[in-house]
Amino acid sequence: MERIGLIQMTSSADVNDNLTYIEQQTALLTKQGAKWVITPENAVVFGNKEDYHHNAEVLGDGPIQARMSRLAQQQKVWILIGSMPLLRDRESGRQAETTKAVTTKAVTTTSVLFNPQGDIVAHYDKLHMFDVDVADGHKRYRESETFTPGNEIVVTETPFGMLGLSICYDVRFPHLYSQLRRLGAQILLVPAAFTAVTGKAHWEVLLRARAIENQCWVIAVGQGGHHIGGRETWGHSMVINPWGEVIASLDQDAASLIADIDLEQIESVRSAMPISAHTRFHNQFIEKKS
Repeated sequence: MERIGLIQMTSSADVNDNLTYIEQQTALLTKQGAKWVITPENAVVFGNKEDYHHNAEVLGDGPIQARMSRLAQQQKVWILIGSMPLLRDRESGRQAETTKAVTTKAVTTTSVLFNPQGDIVAHYDKLHMFDVDVADGHKRYRESETFTPGNEIVVTETPFGMLGLSICYDVRFPHLYSQLRRLGAQILLVPAAFTAVTGKAHWEVLLRARAIENQCWVIAVGQGGHHIGGRETWGHSMVINPWGEVIASLDQDAASLIADIDLEQIESVRSAMPISAHTRFHNQFIEKKS
């Protein structure tokens, strides 16, 4: 068994407030035995394009990452920042900062994983941009106007299992998760900022489907509540086992959650129903149109 902690947030554009909340909740969760802690998408800053670009850092260098690194060391815990803005050009990032090229620099929204020594051991740039119209107070979402999409699928090995990384809108693209499973993922992570409208309709059913079809644990950590610009997020963070059962969940407000993960359940489900051995889509088919 591995005990995990989920931090559901109502993040704002105030980085210090967001980081302070993460620090407070992480301390509470580690006291309850959590060995790793997960935060939502946009955990450290939730605002507009200028907010994200102003706070974007080079991977491995910057005050936000330094503060989260210290937290991991102090609490002796693994921490996944669900997403934060990073400069896409990792090598020339410092030059971009010095020239104040805020409107032109390419920024990704990126998950960053810290180990208990404070080292960054993995990162994942969100692949799919949320360019969607939603019947809510914000109405128009065009993530591609703020962020540059990633181009790599990431599975990383940890003491508590093989993690398949994804972010929010990615959950609507099942082929990503089948690839994560093929690369060895046992636990699928979905930090998110799902809108209240789309979350009510699709959040749980999509997450349970990803768990069932890949026979993996799914850990989904959401933003919840009201944010600037008329945005309302769904919350309802949850932990789902490889059989598709929700074993722990929250409502919409900011809160934390503890859950225990048993990797033996994965092998039990996969051996009883060996989907990966039965699939024929690893082979080449002749395409026919009629």
